[in-house]
Amino acid sequence: MAAVDLLKPTEPRDQKFSIHVATWNVASAAPPLDLNDLLQLNNQNLNVDIYIIGLQEMNCGIRSLLYDTAFEDPWSSFFMDVLSPRSFIKVSCVRMQGLLLLVFAKHQHLPFIQILSTKSTPTGLFGYWGNKGGVNICLKLYGYYVSIINCHLPPHLANNDQRLEHFDRILEMQNFEEHDIPNILDHDLIFWFGDMNFRIEDFGLHFVRESIKNQCYGELWEKDQLSIAKKRDPLLREFQEGPLLFPPTYKFDRNSSNYDTSEKKRKPAWTDRILWRLKRQPQASLHTPSQPAPHFSLSLRSYISHMMYCISDHKPVTCTFDLEMKPLVSAPLITLIPEGLWTMENDMVISYSLAPDFLYSPWDWIGLYKVYINISDIPETEDQFLLCYYSNNLHSVVGISKPFQIQPRSYFGEDAVGQAHLQM
Repeated sequence: MAAVDLLKPTEPRDQKFSIHVATWNVASAAPPLDLNDLLQLNNQNLNVDIYIIGLQEMNCGIRSLLYDTAFEDPWSSFFMDVLSPRSFIKVSCVRMQGLLLLVFAKHQHLPFIQILSTKSTPTGLFGYWGNKGGVNICLKLYGYYVSIINCHLPPHLANNDQRLEHFDRILEMQNFEEHDIPNILDHDLIFWFGDMNFRIEDFGLHFVRESIKNQCYGELWEKDQLSIAKKRDPLLREFQEGPLLFPPTYKFDRNSSNYDTSEKKRKPAWTDRILWRLKRQPQASLHTPSQPAPHFSLSLRSYISHMMYCISDHKPVTCTFDLEMKPLVSAPLITLIPEGLWTMENDMVISYSLAPDFLYSPWDWIGLYKVYINISDIPETEDQFLLCYYSNNLHSVVGISKPFQIQPRSYFGEDAVGQAHLQM
């Protein structure tokens, strides 16, 4: 392999990305047959760049956990099977008992996504059990710090104070001192979502159900515990949420869209929520004028529930965002180029370019990936492939080639293959 210096990158242009966030308490159920609606795959007006998926109450029995330790869990595998043919690669995941957080991105974004940390914060029994709490992925996206938290807070109407305590505890535990990462509140963007379990106060079951039936949500919003808490808590108020224009997502009878008909008849509530927070810019003053902030803005396109899914007593909720930014990093740390004509029978040569500040490790490696599926062996047919450079120091893919083909021997005559070998 030959290493050459990378040319100085040109001034980056503003870019626009589509991010789709999904949260779902799946109540130990297996994946449904069709996830198209959840992932908005049939939406012709939507071209998603990044999927962020948070699940709660995955099956976490002993047998299931042992199986998932040895093999990938069914939900992760199913999302992989659905998204891989659409050019998505699983960037990172973290699991704590029934909580699962997944991040998928289109392969062209991989060199600009650096995974900095994954973390689990249990807040269950005595503060140590992981049936409640939060899981976090901290990453850099084109040079910007982004934190993603999937949580499951305590249930029941009377436990609102406990929910808020757990919210604060999860936030406090997101310290990254050992990784030289800024405090989470200094991150450019935070996504926080999950089964937050906030309920509707004061109103009785009949009034709530009639309001839902008539799609009159205004009075219910005023008694929503999260909405009330945001008015009282300045920090919580910094987290934004879209308008709740969909029916409460809990609690339903399994395999139906009917609210709870059991003896308990739990009152419907918006338990499943998606929040976000953009970093506050420092206020300008006469003595310390603020510096122009890099262009970084987030706008909400949709905030909806998906009533068609009936495997759980919760309905999934999704948000779609447009993220506009001026990238702080516009050139990959590594540029990979397959040299010459690649065939099944001949040695393959790779040229790669290093950014001047890239710190390589002898444990770095270059992998050959088949486009649209997971890592694979060199095939026996013509397919599209990618070369990916993995940095051991950064724990991330830092370079990716353009798609190319590897030709089988039968594609050429003997002379053509020999000439190709000499050129390499």
